[in-house]
Amino acid sequence: MNLNDIIAQLPYSKPFLFVDELLHADENGTIGTYTYDENLDFYRGHFNGNPVTPGVILTETMAQIGMVCLGIYLLNNDLKKDTVIAFTSADVQFLKPVYPNEKVTVSSEKTFFRFGKLKCTVVMKNEAGQEVCKGILSGMITARL
Repeated sequence: MNLNDIIAQLPYSKPFLFVDELLHADENGTIGTYTYDENLDFYRGHFNGNPVTPGVILTETMAQIGMVCLGIYLLNNDLKKDTVIAFTSADVQFLKPVYPNEKVTVSSEKTFFRFGKLKCTVVMKNEAGQEVCKGILSGMITARL
């Protein structure tokens, strides 16, 4: 499966698409990047004068690159129009702030995928290679109601 095809199948669009590039995908995990543009709306009110990327956005970025892209890869051509990859749980540690215009790299490693459930260990690093957050994310593949 072509990496750009995976991005095209993501159920998101700007401004809620947090995947710029998918660098790698196989049955064990994914690697991708995203740069947080300083003009994203959430920066306007998040720590006035010293904006940082909210943890919920960092978690969403990790989920999109590390879990949803992996789920699409694992389903390959079995992804149907009525299929939804739903985020079900997260246990994330935030280690360093991520600032506007900062590029991050997210890598995931599949823990398990069976019975429509996907669990991954995901790490986000900044351009200096420092971990900014990491955690365990889970989701499930289900039919749209």
